[in-house]
Amino acid sequence: MSEGFDLVAHKQAMRDAGWWQDKTLDDLLEAAIAKHPERKAVVAYRQDAGYDAPFHTLTYAELGDAVAQAAGSFRAMGIGPGDVVGVMLPNWWEFVVASLALGRIGAVPNPLMHIFRERELRFMLGFAEAKAILIPHSFRGFAFGPMLDGLRADLPHLQHVIEVGGDSRDFGELVMNSGAAPVSAAEGTPVATDEMAVLMYTSGTTGEPKGVMHCFNTLTACVTALGKRFGLGDDEVVFGCTPFGHMTGYAAAMVQALYFGGTLVMMDVWEPKAAVAIMVREGATHMPGATPFLADMCRVVSEGAEKPALRTFLCGGAQIPPVVIENARSMLGLGASSLWGMTEALSGSLTEPEKAHLHSASTDGRAVEGVELLIADEDLNPMPVGETGRLYFRGAQQFLGYYKKPGLDGRGPEGWFDTGDLAYMNADGYIRIDGRSKDIIIRGGENVPVVEVEAVLYSHPRVADAAIVGYPDARMGERGCAFLTLKDDAPFTMETLCAWMKEKGVAKQYWPEALEVIDTMPRTASGKIQKFVLKDQAARHSDVTAEA
Repeated sequence: MSEGFDLVAHKQAMRDAGWWQDKTLDDLLEAAIAKHPERKAVVAYRQDAGYDAPFHTLTYAELGDAVAQAAGSFRAMGIGPGDVVGVMLPNWWEFVVASLALGRIGAVPNPLMHIFRERELRFMLGFAEAKAILIPHSFRGFAFGPMLDGLRADLPHLQHVIEVGGDSRDFGELVMNSGAAPVSAAEGTPVATDEMAVLMYTSGTTGEPKGVMHCFNTLTACVTALGKRFGLGDDEVVFGCTPFGHMTGYAAAMVQALYFGGTLVMMDVWEPKAAVAIMVREGATHMPGATPFLADMCRVVSEGAEKPALRTFLCGGAQIPPVVIENARSMLGLGASSLWGMTEALSGSLTEPEKAHLHSASTDGRAVEGVELLIADEDLNPMPVGETGRLYFRGAQQFLGYYKKPGLDGRGPEGWFDTGDLAYMNADGYIRIDGRSKDIIIRGGENVPVVEVEAVLYSHPRVADAAIVGYPDARMGERGCAFLTLKDDAPFTMETLCAWMKEKGVAKQYWPEALEVIDTMPRTASGKIQKFVLKDQAARHSDVTAEA
């Protein structure tokens, strides 16, 4: 689909439209230092140090000095322009310093989720030919050094393993106290603002992860658009608890705070009561996160905790239950803004905070500035209002392409990127995600509304998690298999499932025709269910015969 797409013309069009500002993260940092040198830039809390007080705090002037020192140390190690460096750290202050320092010398940070283990790292570090990686010495009881030692033979390009918080190969010793000459912003060699500045792997819900390339311009276009929709300013205190190894944390928290010269408050392990207390203590005003964070905050406040001063909340990753939206409004005085985004597209759509009570429960927002969304068929013929079709995206936040996969960027001559999501749009331009194109089940020529049926299963009081995938059937083409995790150990049979479908009035042709009760759902690092794994398991039901 990429044949004919002109990336060079796309870049120029984004500049001409004013969406690309040609600013590096160094430019944003230097502007913040000049304006507010003594303002808190980073306030980092760590679970192992206790959440009663910050573990480490940096003003903007101090952050600038730390970045300069780290940049000099990385350069002394032989890291330079174009080198990929894995940053596999929790939400610690070292993540911020390392990412900015690598960008200063033209290296490419590759944020990695700290829950990755040998299988994921062998592929990701090997594919990117990573020259170095930063890891925790230990985190949540796991020692990372021995794991990397065991991988070194499979990673010939990996020259440096830098631990944070250990006794040797430590970030403090090798980076912050190395004695190398600091590298100021003026002495840096960042990549061009329209070339790869960060490499982020997709979550791998449908197979092998792909390396998504973003540049400084796409990142700043993202936070500019989000900032305008939210009405953010330079007094923001952004609460960063969603992992920075995922694009929501990296862009919508870390880069967002830097763009406005605000304060980034970081928390490495989500503990609801502690989180709310930290928000109150630090005066947090804005937070990106997922629905469980918001639900937890409402519960903690309902139990008597002081209400935080949050003004805005970006809620991505899953549709928001109406009860959570109402609780956030009534208990927190907060409009929870639903968002649709993806690694390739960053933030595509967002509900305005002032309209959250009207739209967040039933839509995933409308296109942010600099972004176009299209609901169409496979030939890009637009679908009528309210009818489901493929969701296409283009605009200022669009990724540059997949690393080492030239031409495989999913875009046609007009620049539309096929997101793989199915959606419909209402008359006011608000979209609703209605499933995944690869998740769709076509049973006897009829599309099964997978998302809706999964929602019915989720509503069963004994169901903790639910997913439906298709399996081949000689007569019907496909049938659906439901995978469930339960809240208890009592039997949950096919008869139980069918009785619930009947009670809820679900059309019989949409009922799952096979059932698997499993202990845990296979998930990606960002929490998405890996349906390709479930499809492999469901294939054994392909000989099952059921009434049409």
